[in-house]
Amino acid sequence: MHKNGIMPQQLSNTDSLKQEQFKDEIIPHLDAAYNFALRLTTNVMEAEDLLQESIVKAYRFFNNYERGTNARAWLYRIIKNSYINNYRRRSKQPDSVDYNEVSSFYEMIRAERSDTTDLEEKIYRTLMDDEVNQALKELPEKFRICIWLCDVEGFTYEEISNMLDIPIGTVRSRLHRGRNLLKKWLLDYAVGRGYEAVN
Repeated sequence: MHKNGIMPQQLSNTDSLKQEQFKDEIIPHLDAAYNFALRLTTNVMEAEDLLQESIVKAYRFFNNYERGTNARAWLYRIIKNSYINNYRRRSKQPDSVDYNEVSSFYEMIRAERSDTTDLEEKIYRTLMDDEVNQALKELPEKFRICIWLCDVEGFTYEEISNMLDIPIGTVRSRLHRGRNLLKKWLLDYAVGRGYEAVN
């Protein structure tokens, strides 16, 4: 019995198993999922909100996940879909946010995460230089996301195609165009800093 005199609710065997499997399959990917949410939103608070919402959805629909498949790709797809749905909702109802879906389960698993107090610092300083990060931010979203998923996260073209619901040819095209834009931005930056462009 808790201090307040209320008996804690016992989980069924099915719910306990679901929580254990969710922790095993999904929780190890939370840091990477946060990075992806940050790439989509380019805003720390929005990324945290998007991740919370997506974790709740992932838990709610975990029965649809096929164990042993790519859990990170499955979670990224949920994040991407939540991001698109939120964008559509905001475009119809500006400045309205629904926080009712965030459950206590998210808070429980959040406490079990590795220390992420310096996560933003790791993203912007450790994973890549500031200049590359800024160049990525400058890219249109559709190119930025493909480059992040392929070149940083290491997903295959087929996995990216499935996550973003686009043909593999479109993935290749976006990567090609995005990389060229990135290259041009970095070249311009280097020349602006006094470096000589070599052909």
